[in-house]
Amino acid sequence: MKHSFHLKHLGAVFLALALPAWVQAQDASPAKKTAAKADAKSAAKPAAAPKKTAKKADPASSRTQLKSAAVNVAAGIRAAEAALTPEELAIAERVYTGHMPCELGNSVTVTRDTGRPGYFDVQIRSAKYRMIPVATTTGAIRLEDQAAGAVWLQILNKSMLMNHKQGQRLADECVSAEQRVIAEGLKTNPAPNVLDPLPTASK
Repeated sequence: MKHSFHLKHLGAVFLALALPAWVQAQDASPAKKTAAKADAKSAAKPAAAPKKTAKKADPASSRTQLKSAAVNVAAGIRAAEAALTPEELAIAERVYTGHMPCELGNSVTVTRDTGRPGYFDVQIRSAKYRMIPVATTTGAIRLEDQAAGAVWLQILNKSMLMNHKQGQRLADECVSAEQRVIAEGLKTNPAPNVLDPLPTASK
C-alpha cells in the first residue's frame, strides 16, 4: 500500500512538472507556424518595382525651339524673295508709309522693310500682305501680293486696298499725312487728273 501510494504521488508530481511545458509548446506551435507562413509568403512575393517618374517637358525649351523654327522659316522665305529691278526700286521710293485712316472706320498700315529694299508689309485688321511695286502705265503707285491676290493702289490724294481673289475692295479713301496735304491743296487748285505722276515721298 505504501509503495502504491508513493508511485501515485511521484506520477502526480511528474505530471505537474511536465504539463506546463507541454501546454506551452502546444500554444507556441500555431504562432510559429503562422510566422513561418508569413515569412514564406514574404520571400515568395516579388519586390515591387520602383515607380518611374515621368520627365516633364520644359515649357521654356519648347517655346525656344518653336521660336527658332519660326525664325528659320522666315529667313528661308526672305532668302527666296527675288531682288527687284531698278524701275521697281524707283517706284518703291514713292510709296507713302505709316498708319492711314480710311472710310467706314477702317485703317491700313504700310511698313517699309528696311532689310529688303522695295518690299512692304500692308496690314488691315488681322490680315497682313507682303507686297512689292508693280509698274503701271497710269503713273499710279501699285503694290501687289500676288500669292494672296491683294493690291494696294496709291494715287495722288488717296489710296485703296483690294483683293482680286475675293473680288472685293477691303479699304477705300485711305489717306496718309502726305496725301492729306495734297488733298487740301487740290481744294483750292484742282489738278486736271488725280492719276498724274506723284511727287517723291519724303523720307
